Amino acid sequence: MGNRGMEDLIPLVNRLQHALGSAGQSCSLHLPQIAVVGGQSAGKSSVLENFVGRDFLPRGSGMVTRRPLILQLLTADTEHGEFLHCKGKKFTDFEEICREIETETQRITGSNKGISPVPINLRIYSPNVLNLTLVDLPGITKVPVGDQPADIEYQIRDMIMQYICKDNCLILAVTPANTDLANSDALKLAKDVDPQGQRTIGVITKLDLMDKGTDARNILENRLLPLRRGYIGVVNRSQKDVVGKKDIKAALLAEKDFFLSHPSYKHMAESMGTPYLQKTLNQQLTNHIRESLPAFRSHLQSQLLSLNKEAEEFKQFSPDDPARRTKTLLQLAQRLAVDFEKLIEGSGDTVDTVNLSGGAKINRIFHERFPYELVQIESDEKKLRQEINYAIRNIHGVRTGLFTPDMAFEAIVKKQLSCLKKPCITFVDMVSQELISTLYQCINKLSSFPKLQEETERLVTTEIREQESKCKEQVLMLIEIQLAYINTKHEDFIGFTTAQQTNNQANKKTNAGMAANHVIRKGWLTISNLGIMKGGAREYWFILSAESLSWFKDDEEKEKKYMLPLDNLRFRDVEKTFMSSKCVFALFNTELRNVYKDYKSLELACGSQEELDSWKASLLQAGVYPEKVAMDEQGNGAPENFTDPQLERQVETIRNLVESYMSIIYKTIKDLMPKTIMHLMINSVKEFISSELLAQLYALGECSALMDESTEQQKYREEVLRKHAALKEALAVIGKFSTSTCTTPLPPPVDSSWIRPSSPTLPKKTTVGVRGHAPSVPRVPSNASSKSTKSLQQIARQHHRAPPSVPRRHPPAIPNVK
Repeated sequence: MGNRGMEDLIPLVNRLQHALGSAGQSCSLHLPQIAVVGGQSAGKSSVLENFVGRDFLPRGSGMVTRRPLILQLLTADTEHGEFLHCKGKKFTDFEEICREIETETQRITGSNKGISPVPINLRIYSPNVLNLTLVDLPGITKVPVGDQPADIEYQIRDMIMQYICKDNCLILAVTPANTDLANSDALKLAKDVDPQGQRTIGVITKLDLMDKGTDARNILENRLLPLRRGYIGVVNRSQKDVVGKKDIKAALLAEKDFFLSHPSYKHMAESMGTPYLQKTLNQQLTNHIRESLPAFRSHLQSQLLSLNKEAEEFKQFSPDDPARRTKTLLQLAQRLAVDFEKLIEGSGDTVDTVNLSGGAKINRIFHERFPYELVQIESDEKKLRQEINYAIRNIHGVRTGLFTPDMAFEAIVKKQLSCLKKPCITFVDMVSQELISTLYQCINKLSSFPKLQEETERLVTTEIREQESKCKEQVLMLIEIQLAYINTKHEDFIGFTTAQQTNNQANKKTNAGMAANHVIRKGWLTISNLGIMKGGAREYWFILSAESLSWFKDDEEKEKKYMLPLDNLRFRDVEKTFMSSKCVFALFNTELRNVYKDYKSLELACGSQEELDSWKASLLQAGVYPEKVAMDEQGNGAPENFTDPQLERQVETIRNLVESYMSIIYKTIKDLMPKTIMHLMINSVKEFISSELLAQLYALGECSALMDESTEQQKYREEVLRKHAALKEALAVIGKFSTSTCTTPLPPPVDSSWIRPSSPTLPKKTTVGVRGHAPSVPRVPSNASSKSTKSLQQIARQHHRAPPSVPRRHPPAIPNVK
């Protein structure tokens, strides 16, 4: 029945496979296995049937095995078989197992000799077998028949390579004794993937069919054509014995008698035959499993550690416990408040380096988007002068005024103030939307409790909308307050035109001198309107300061390409082209001069709308305004020809007074708006989530229903617990591993150069799953011919001759499977 250690070790593998199968990852761990490789009719199926002790594999002429058969032999008190594709069904009739294999093969491959790499998984339970896991592979063939493709040889070689290329797969190379061993396809494939012969075992079949007077003694003694692990001879039943229903037990006795009675083999009869092959395979499998267990255990432990915390929480989980539901509700509400607080106020615990958080986006609205919106509503110079002109003339009526009317100034200022309502309301809407987006980001963690998530979203969203409404009322009130009283005594307001103009000019010079070297923004932009002859669109590193816009070759800022002064520059949006997804804006000169070389405008492109808005805000800070805003002292033209010099002076006076007063208003609004929104909206919502939300959830009166789990969460919890238990079971099985097992030393290397590999050079190892090409087609030697072999001794003498010419491709690359 095999060595004692094997009886402890191989069940370990089978229990591991069962435990890992329940964890859903049996395919991810390449457990040690034995692959049977050989040509057609080499006796592979007979060897497998001898292991089981029953006839259960399809027999016949030509190619019978057309799909890989993964066969697990398990010691048990009763004898039966189980297929993976027929879960729960036990096959006690081995003829029925044979029919099921044929039926399952034809289901995938058809009935006309087709092949498929999809394996059939079969477990055989019997008291007459040792515990082994084997893979029976289709026999290597050269000529396609039936529905087989023209490259049938290459497909089968590729299929075999998928199994034998794994470093923990033992290769059972089956070769008939009445063929040319030096040209064995099985040994050549094994040589390709196992050049050192560390995991290849040779099996010689059909020893009883050799011509009289010949034997394979020198081969079996590993003196001629040696393999590192040597050869084992077996004698299988003939086709006549199979047809005559000869019992396998009787066949094994006949095999034993053959070796004991044969004069060339009786001295090594104890190391020949199917029983010895079983023991040898078991011991080699023992060595592989012992070598695999340390890494295997480490892999399982790392997975178990990653699941421990979650599994412990789920073990303590009692879905119907009211105390548990209340505690979980309290914890989730507290976690929501903490998460919302961190996203708004910022946190150094876990920093997102990919996307901006809600608080960062709101800060951007405060200091970039809102100032830009204010500039957008400023009237252009031409329109402002026209409105002042009409206001003065309408106030004077039929009379000719001698003095500049105060009422014209007040009317224009109030109109300008009224225009602030729209951008301020838009400002509140943008912040409100960001608060809701931040809320959604937080409540996604409540997805395990759909009702709780729904009610939390409804309550907090309602609170945000209510605070938004209050905030809008307060914002409108701030504007109404400004409309209620025009304070011409403000310390920053200039009451006389001459003083105001002088002061403005002095301020401009002072500000320009102080901020000349101040860098406002740096970043990458693409100059998109350069012609192909001048290099085409190209990305540069731009630096915006208070006086100029410079760009460099890269962000090291060593090679400056150009410096563009900001004097008389304005910007405008450029529509996206059909072929471009970038956002573009253009810089141009108000005096119609060339901006850059011979270009009237400079089109700059950035990757997103957010980046575009940010650059616009920076340009505003540098004093570069949108196209419709004119800052020159002369204006772009009068609304109509002034025929009255006095009226022209009055318009100029009112214009300067309005500009001075509105600059005060803009500063005030820019300062008060973020403070108002922070107080009335953001802080109020934070306070509601941390203090009021839990009370309102309890007030719904459905606390128990709120904590009903989703179906997905129930399945996830069950899956985690099942996987955790399976991993613990697998580690427990490994923990019971008996130290009484021992590793058989690897035999010393032998000269296996007599085996001609399938290709002159073996491809380098590649990653798992990457398959190479099949053997290439060499030139056909004109003198190549095959001669019938009289004996294995003759074969041994002729092993240096060229092998028969066979169309070959390079073998598949060997995956580096650990």
